[in-house]
Amino acid sequence: MKLAALIRAGMLVSAVALLPTATAGLAAVDARSAEEFNKLFEVYRLVKQYYVDPVNDDKLLKGAIDGMLASLDPHSNYLDGNSFDRLETMIDGNYSGLGLSVQEDDGAVKVIAPFKGSPAEKAGIKAGDYITHLDGVLYYERDLDEAVEKMRGPAGTSIRLTIFRPGRDAPFDVTVTRGVIDLEPVTSALKDNSIGYISVNEFSRDVGADVQAALVDLRKQAAKGPVGHLSGVVLDLRQNPGGSLDEAVALSDLFLDKGDIVSQRGRISSENQVYRAESMIKGDAAKGLPVIVLVDAGSASASEIVAGALQDQRRAVIMGERTFGKGSVQSLLQLDAKSAVKLTTARYFTPSGHSVQEGGILPDIRVPQLSDPDARVRAQNEIRESDLRGHLINEAAIADKDLESDKTDDPRFKVTAEQLKKEGVTDFQLDYALRTLRRTDAKAMLAAAQAKAQAQKN
Repeated sequence: MKLAALIRAGMLVSAVALLPTATAGLAAVDARSAEEFNKLFEVYRLVKQYYVDPVNDDKLLKGAIDGMLASLDPHSNYLDGNSFDRLETMIDGNYSGLGLSVQEDDGAVKVIAPFKGSPAEKAGIKAGDYITHLDGVLYYERDLDEAVEKMRGPAGTSIRLTIFRPGRDAPFDVTVTRGVIDLEPVTSALKDNSIGYISVNEFSRDVGADVQAALVDLRKQAAKGPVGHLSGVVLDLRQNPGGSLDEAVALSDLFLDKGDIVSQRGRISSENQVYRAESMIKGDAAKGLPVIVLVDAGSASASEIVAGALQDQRRAVIMGERTFGKGSVQSLLQLDAKSAVKLTTARYFTPSGHSVQEGGILPDIRVPQLSDPDARVRAQNEIRESDLRGHLINEAAIADKDLESDKTDDPRFKVTAEQLKKEGVTDFQLDYALRTLRRTDAKAMLAAAQAKAQAQKN
C-alpha cells in the first residue's frame, strides 16, 4: 500500500501518517463500556431477527463503524472498498473522468474544487456547486461512490450534470465531455517577463522539490527576457485542499532560512512535534525576492500551514480571502490491505502559536475575486470548517464576529466583473498580486538607482 495513495484520504487532510494497527495495548474496556458494547450487539441481533428485509452483515458492521467515527469530527472516517481504491486511482492520475473533487454534504454531492485544466473546469463547474442530477437521475442521499463511478467513464464520452449554484435562481444543466485526468500538483509560468507564478494544486509527493525546480526554471527564463532578472514570486494556493504535512513543511522551507514552520500537539506525546526550517535546503530558494501567497476559502490544511508559516515569519504577503480553517492532523491506521481508519490525532499551530482551526488564516490584504460574476453571492454561502457539523472547537474560542469580519466589502474594490472582462482580466486576484509586485519592483529599482547615483556623487 503506497502512502502517497492515501494522501487524499478525505476532503482536507493536513497531515497523513501511516500507522500500524494497534493489536496489543488496546485501551482498557471498563465495565460501563462493556455494557454499551452489549447494547450494540443486542441492536445488531434485533435488526438481524426482525428487520423487514434480510440485512447483510458487512453493511451493518460498516454502518456501525461509520457512525462511530462520524460522531467524532468531519475528518475521521473509515475507508474501504471503492473509497479506498478511489484514493489510489486519483493519486496515480491515470483515470478518465471529469476531474472533480467532491464530497457528500447533507445527502447532496458538493463540488470541493475542479482540478485545474480538467474537463470540469473548462465546462465552468465551480467550487461550492451542488450536483443534483447525473444524466437526469436524481443523486440525493445516495452513496457518494456511486455518483463518482457514474461521473467516470471513457475519455470522449459525455455526461449531463444538473447544477445548483448558490446565488442562481434556478438549477441549470452542463454537459461535460470526459477526458484523461493527468494530475499536475505544480504548474508554473513567467508573468510580465519577470514575475514567477507557481500554482500548487495539492500537496502530494515531491511538491517541495517540484516548486524548487520551478523557481530555478523561472529564474532562467527571466534572465533571458527584457527585464533580465526575476523580480518576485506569486505562490497560488487557492482551492488547494491540502495533503502531506511533510510537503507543506518542504515548501515552506524553500522560502525560509530559519525559524519554526509548524508544530502539532495531540493527546499522545508521540504526536507532539515541531518542524523547523533548513530541513530540506539551506537558505531561501527565492533569494529574498518579494513573495505573495494567494489563498481563498478553498485553501485548507497543508495550504494553511504554508500560508501561516510565511505570514508569521514575515516572509510573504498573504492575499485573497480567509482560508478554510482546518487545523487538525489525521493519521491513517491501516486495518488490512484494503481498508484503513482515518483518525484525527492532533491539532497544528503556526510559528506564533496560532491555531487556524475554525478561524483560518486571515490575509494581510483582502482581495475578493471580482472577475467571478457569482463571487459576491457565493462568498455568502461558502462552507468553511466552522460550518461543518461536529467540527473540532478552537481552543482559543474565536468569536463569530471575528470569523466573519473578512466578508466586509473593501471600498477600494468597486470594479465589476463586466468591466474586468472588457479589460481582459479573467482573474482579478492574480492580476492584483501581479500589479502589487510590479509596483514593488519599480520602487526597488528606483531606490537602487538613487543609491547608485548618490554613491557616484560622493
